[in-house]
Amino acid sequence: MKTIQVNASTAYPIYIGNNLIAQSGTLCLNALGAPCKLCVVSDNNVAPLYLDAVLTSLRASGFEVISFVFPNGEASKSTATLVELLEYLAEQRLTRSDALVALGGGVVGDLCGFAAAVYLRGIRFIQMPTTLLAAVDSSVGGKTAVDLRAGKNLAGAFHQPSAVICDVKTLDTLPASVFSDGCAEVIKYGVINDRGFFDSLKVGIKAQIEDVIATCVQNKSQIVEKDEFDRGTRQLLNLGHTVGHAIEACSHLTISHGSAVSIGMVIVTRAAVRMGICPASDLDALIERLQAEGLPTTCAYTAHQLSAVASADKKREGESITLIVPHGIGDCRPERIAIDNLEDWIAKGLN
Repeated sequence: MKTIQVNASTAYPIYIGNNLIAQSGTLCLNALGAPCKLCVVSDNNVAPLYLDAVLTSLRASGFEVISFVFPNGEASKSTATLVELLEYLAEQRLTRSDALVALGGGVVGDLCGFAAAVYLRGIRFIQMPTTLLAAVDSSVGGKTAVDLRAGKNLAGAFHQPSAVICDVKTLDTLPASVFSDGCAEVIKYGVINDRGFFDSLKVGIKAQIEDVIATCVQNKSQIVEKDEFDRGTRQLLNLGHTVGHAIEACSHLTISHGSAVSIGMVIVTRAAVRMGICPASDLDALIERLQAEGLPTTCAYTAHQLSAVASADKKREGESITLIVPHGIGDCRPERIAIDNLEDWIAKGLN
């Protein structure tokens, strides 16, 4: 088992290893200090696979446990599901000394984390990611949110977990498309600031999964420690996300987050190439790596459609928005552009 410490406003460990589900009670006890009442939050895809094992382990460590299971999918990452969860926590009389456990992918983690942030003005929670995307990205760093009709993640809070428990064996049950989703976020870390890591992915992500997760988590934890509240360096983690979120919205969520981010990274990199900022060979390398992991790299939407949605992105400030622009693989930089120029930027990145 690998352990990585995150030193944010709340310091916490990230555990990465095989068969950690069976050790979840002990690891939660280490993180929380004493037994309490825990609500395990999951979805109806993950719960049948792992919920019983987690509850058994937690009970063996002295925790009183209840669970809340909701329908899987981005559509459940809503204010309606959030309120249902909050009402359930109140009905079950959880107190400020109790905690939540997010057992699932990014939707579960974001929703559960936001509930923990606002219930009783904040209680503790633990992330137990079961997808690659959640393991390398959304479970780490304390960003929690739900979606609004106007866009993704528009209601949320910064709320760090008490621990992250990543059992890599849970990734064995993922459909290939869901595993590929996480690969987009893995590749993103290399493009942002680590050319050596990007090049190491040529042998395949699955073949070195534990080391890949550890490298991504270490990379993100260092960024979070420098800029926990997303005012500077942390914005680099949004590479491909402004356009990616717009692609998700235009598709009415039929295009997954990882696939949308993959396309978004290609669009912003191609635009950078056409503006003389990034070498064309690096665009070719990015497309090759994404396609090797089963990810899409082309977009069916117009620049006008995408910019109309992206202009409402949470990263907008007044009449400008920050794009993360690759100057080469391993060298990305934030650039503020006028909202009026966003459509042109996107148009340069389309085929």
